[in-house]
Amino acid sequence: MRQLVVGAAQLGPIQKADNRADVVGRMIRLLDDAERAGCDLVVYPELALTTFFPRWYMDDQVDVDGWFETDMPNDATAPLFTRAREAGVALSFGYAELTPDGHHFNTSILTDKTGTIVGKYRKVHLPGHDQFDPDRTFQHLEKRYFEPGDLGFPVWNALGGVIGMCICNDRRWPETYRVMGLQGVEMIVLGFNTPAVNSQKSEEGAEKRLFHHRLCLQSGAYQNSTWVVAVAKAGIEDGHPLIGGTMIVNPNGEIVAESQSLEDELVVHSCDLDDTQFGKRTIFDFARHRRIEHYGLITRQTGVKAPN
Repeated sequence: MRQLVVGAAQLGPIQKADNRADVVGRMIRLLDDAERAGCDLVVYPELALTTFFPRWYMDDQVDVDGWFETDMPNDATAPLFTRAREAGVALSFGYAELTPDGHHFNTSILTDKTGTIVGKYRKVHLPGHDQFDPDRTFQHLEKRYFEPGDLGFPVWNALGGVIGMCICNDRRWPETYRVMGLQGVEMIVLGFNTPAVNSQKSEEGAEKRLFHHRLCLQSGAYQNSTWVVAVAKAGIEDGHPLIGGTMIVNPNGEIVAESQSLEDELVVHSCDLDDTQFGKRTIFDFARHRRIEHYGLITRQTGVKAPN
């Protein structure tokens, strides 16, 4: 048995006026709870340090850059890294990254138990749009403020297993899981900030959005025989509701732990990484069963081309 005790550290709403120090304080309180629960790894949401700022249209790049981090750790997040190192707990969390050469990414990191960053992922599947859209009930401007990730879908030998990361909308794309599955991934950790209402389809509310959320996580976990840990930023941010749905899914596609609120909440589960091996040796033994000679369209084509 290779037990990895995971704390999925859901954050309630972060308002536009909240500062990073206060948010990091909340993250540390959840980390304290995780230490008491014996966690090895704590996973926080996408854009964990700020409100979900892509809902706001901005045309001044100085205003945009104010939401980004130029270093990690930095002065604001150093107390979190210090506390994690003291507790001997690894971390994963998301933030907006501004690189030294001026690139903007929606990023997640993974640390080891000493607080050393051992992995970085940049969001590949950016949803939304890049210009103000008057037909939407609210804006979703990730394509305006971020570039598509340039690191692919790497995995890392860490914490006694093979760990991968993705972010929010990535979870809806089967390619995300399969690329990591082909590298033997045993646990995928991800954060998300998902609106509770579809800005282009008002009748699609939280219930349907949670259905699709669970569907993607469970199918991705099952079809690649991996644990999936998905962590929400939840609740009402500046009048805009986000779904909860923080959950841990086992390699058989079953939800084994799930949040019960839209506030700061720690969801804990002991994950045996050896549970991934049965599926990888049988129905999803890729070496025996995959037929790549028939999959060419997946990498040759983006949009749909119907037959004549």
